[in-house]
Amino acid sequence: MATIHPVLEGKTAIITGAAMGMGEATARVFAEAKANVVVADFNEEKGREVADDIANTLGAKTLFIKVDVSDSAQVKDMVAKTVEEFGSLEVAVNNAALTPDNALVSEFDEDYWDRLMSVALKGVALCMKYELQQMIAQGNGGSIINISSVSGFRPQPNNIAYVAAKHGVVGATRVAALENGKHNIRVNSVAPGAIDTPMLRGALEEFGLDEESYAPQLSLLERFGKPEEIAHASLWLASDQSSYVTGTTIHADAGYVGGR
Repeated sequence: MATIHPVLEGKTAIITGAAMGMGEATARVFAEAKANVVVADFNEEKGREVADDIANTLGAKTLFIKVDVSDSAQVKDMVAKTVEEFGSLEVAVNNAALTPDNALVSEFDEDYWDRLMSVALKGVALCMKYELQQMIAQGNGGSIINISSVSGFRPQPNNIAYVAAKHGVVGATRVAALENGKHNIRVNSVAPGAIDTPMLRGALEEFGLDEESYAPQLSLLERFGKPEEIAHASLWLASDQSSYVTGTTIHADAGYVGGR
């Protein structure tokens, strides 16, 4: 992977869904970039392990916070605990989500629709709400990155809830960018393609697929992406190197949306 420079030194970053996959990779990359890192996740056991390992191996200042991002009070408390521990909040990566649904529109599960929407869309909105309140109060700007998906641009069959939520993340990102440029707060999104995470591996197993045969259908590079590759996209948006970028989406999908 690319060399990581201390571009987040002196900054504090919250990463939701940081107990595994892209969120964990982002927490590690941000720690290497010298940020104070808040590992936020509903999975307390795994989240604490990640936070402790980052602190021990990278020497970074870390904090684990258990949070259900669909719960407004818990999200508000997450931001408050972050500021109590580190004094400020400059960066947030709103990554928490659920496994995509698997049903035709004519047969989708309404209970799972509600749960997925509450985490993957409402959760992003709630996180932005309280992150923005803190950043506005500080008066020093900030950067928020929301994790969408290629499904937010190129719909897939059989997962109406996930596709709708990820489209919604893109729209919510643009609204937040429009409202907060005057506060020097940048709001962008990253739309990953097929990334080699536990979630993807579980889906491959469920449907009897393998990377060698399936990856070429999803990637012009004919491979799955690595979680660290998404983390580096978020790192650029979090850093001052992207200081004139807001209201947009980075497509980290090996050409899937714009390719074949």
